Amino acid sequence: MEKNYQELLEQLVNGQVESLVITPKEFMDFQAAFMNFQHRKSIVGNAQRGGDIIYKREGSHPKE
Repeated sequence: MEKNYQELLEQLVNGQVESLVITPKEFMDFQAAFMNFQHRKSIVGNAQRGGDIIYKREGSHPKE
């Protein structure tokens, strides 16, 4: 089953989900949706060891 990245990005921007984890295997499909996403500049990706990338809304990082 293919993920609907457009819908997932909308949920992220609207605060319905806290983050998205994108694996190296799905990155190219995700990247196509991400580059066409109107609010992509409000989303930040953080690369993890092993190749996963965690995307969050900018400013949604926990306060310390």
